[in-house]
Amino acid sequence: MTSEITLFVNPTAGRGRGASAAQPAARALRDAGFSVRTVLGEDDLDALRRARDAVGGGTGALIAVGGDGLVSLALQAVAGTRTPLGVIAVGTGNDFARSLALPVRDPARAARLAARALKEGSAREIDLGRVGERWFGTILASGFDSRVTDRGNRMRWPVGRFRYDLAMLAELAALRPIPYRIALDGGPVREIEATLVAVGNGPVYGGGMRMCAGAAMDDGLFDVTVVAGCDRTTLLRVFPKLYRGTHLSRPEVTVDRARSIALEAAGLTAYADGEPLGPLPLTAESVPGAVRVLGAGGGALRRGPVGARGD
Repeated sequence: MTSEITLFVNPTAGRGRGASAAQPAARALRDAGFSVRTVLGEDDLDALRRARDAVGGGTGALIAVGGDGLVSLALQAVAGTRTPLGVIAVGTGNDFARSLALPVRDPARAARLAARALKEGSAREIDLGRVGERWFGTILASGFDSRVTDRGNRMRWPVGRFRYDLAMLAELAALRPIPYRIALDGGPVREIEATLVAVGNGPVYGGGMRMCAGAAMDDGLFDVTVVAGCDRTTLLRVFPKLYRGTHLSRPEVTVDRARSIALEAAGLTAYADGEPLGPLPLTAESVPGAVRVLGAGGGALRRGPVGARGD
């Protein structure tokens, strides 16, 4: 273990919380005996290049200080390497941290947990999803939810989360079942009509919505959650249940477990970890043990053997 580690910082995360969180995190790491180097980027591409340079240069750990967007960038740098990832979650959603029972908006405590894990050599191996060369840690979204995100991203007013509330109302007004073609684990193609299909490496997205509530992050499988084509009234009954994960008991919702999924639908953009992946069709695969995470607690970890079908 090298004593030099890298703080990978998004100063704008959580409306400026990233910048203010870096100092107590760095202090806690230095107090634990580590030498800390801070990396910032001029933009996402520059930040990713600098993070990869740090990993390639042998840093003892990459510690992401920000939200899920920065964690997503960090995953692109550390996935498939032996460099462990630490997360100082100070963004808006913090779904990756929530999935692994990591502290949220408590930078000093999160840094102390990361330092202890480094000293003990107790980084937790978890799976990641991969689409082409892109890695993701939480949920790949397609359908109604991704259309809401598309619309919200196009809107310039209002600002903040209210923009996405308005985008949801607009998409509800235009709600129609989406024809999908899906194949699990290279099997036969199924043609279905659905409101959305979510591919879960982890259980939560969207700031704590437990869309794939049963997903474990170290079982080598995705939880593929399908909400069948439904009307507005039914969808409005389903959505409030997402925060507790109780939507999985609804007759409109089914779950399959698979190591890979081929997903096709016209006119849809896929998002993963809240970031755009690009248009469908795509194929996602679960890669076991793709990253080592510092300080990960209970959270969405192994639940024991499962079959290919949902429980």
